[in-house]
Amino acid sequence: MTKMKERLEVFQHYRPLLEQLVVKDIKLKYRRSFLGYLWSILNPLMIMGIMVLVFSNMFRFDIENYPVYLIIGQTIFNFVSDATNQAMWSITGNAALMKKTYVPKYIFTLSRVTSSFVNMVFALGAMLLVFVICRIRFNWNMLFIPVILVQVYVFALGLGLFLASGTVFFRDIQYIYGAFLTAWTYATPLFYPIGQLPLKLQWLIKHFNPLYSFIAQFRTIVLNGMLPDVRLIIYGFFVSLLMMGIGTLVFLKSQDKFILYI
Repeated sequence: MTKMKERLEVFQHYRPLLEQLVVKDIKLKYRRSFLGYLWSILNPLMIMGIMVLVFSNMFRFDIENYPVYLIIGQTIFNFVSDATNQAMWSITGNAALMKKTYVPKYIFTLSRVTSSFVNMVFALGAMLLVFVICRIRFNWNMLFIPVILVQVYVFALGLGLFLASGTVFFRDIQYIYGAFLTAWTYATPLFYPIGQLPLKLQWLIKHFNPLYSFIAQFRTIVLNGMLPDVRLIIYGFFVSLLMMGIGTLVFLKSQDKFILYI
């Protein structure tokens, strides 16, 4: 309890730095961009439009409100992908600052994941626009969506901490993770209905692909107008907290050695 209290006090002390790093990351992302923050809305809309044209015509999925189905999966997956890729280099990319002064090392990883989360919140504007165009009925159950976003954020942060610590010692992780993300894209029902897969593969995805639980919860609320199954919610929180626990443990165990490798 004493260590936890000390860490919370340290976090509060460095909270202004965290806020500055998040603002800096967001500004750098849109610097010298003519449309600025509008790209957060236009980019997912353009990608979704292309994917709708391609996949709906090539595979002819029988999914009602396919654009909505697609943009929900696309938004959540893109956040996890961007957040973890940014987090991966959060320690090595701030080596010069860490060698000059003391800053809790997790602050850099936390700032990258948080800035990606803010960008995703901007991108929700594109999702909202698609909802309106596709005439999605807004309902009180949508108030549960922030809870789902918290699950995704905690999961991405845990995975980001794990990758950040690993990349300090093994730079090849970037290539391994890049290949893993490609496989993860196809192993997640982003643009296809999970019902088209063999039953064994469906079982594996539902039980071992964390992103499925987050996306399925979101789609259930928006497309079906009802709260997700309680088991799905419990599983979402379980994998989020598990990943956070693993990432935090690995990070704290190895952070004292970072200075020797960066």
